[in-house]
Amino acid sequence: MTTTAPLVDPRTIALAHYAARAVLERVLARHGTTFQQNVTLRLVAVADAPVERATLVDGVTGALKVHAADAHGTIDELIAAGLLVAAEGSRVDITDAGRELYAKASADTAPVTARIYAGISEEDRAVTGRVLTLIKERADTELAALETRQS
Repeated sequence: MTTTAPLVDPRTIALAHYAARAVLERVLARHGTTFQQNVTLRLVAVADAPVERATLVDGVTGALKVHAADAHGTIDELIAAGLLVAAEGSRVDITDAGRELYAKASADTAPVTARIYAGISEEDRAVTGRVLTLIKERADTELAALETRQS
């Protein structure tokens, strides 16, 4: 474990993100699913009821900063794979197979996540959470401003 930590900057955040994402992607690959598919499945799996497709697209684009067309494509992939199903109106629901896949992938990542976070105090995690949330909010504001200028 590193004893002298660098200041939080874009590189430090990116290195942590990509290292953690690489771990998750390796676990997901064993289940034949991608990171974007997993994020999409999660949004439906944790919902109490079928989700409006537009709401799901907004959730995926907001989380992953992808274009709406990419989110729609991922939803279509999951429907074709039998993991999601078109429900009443424009809603999307998770199938039993989708719920099982999401549960298995989550169970497989839990011990890895526990090892990664082992020994990091609640206080350090709380401070990090606050800082990263603030950075995300500011980056979202900047992204919105850039998109507005490009329109």
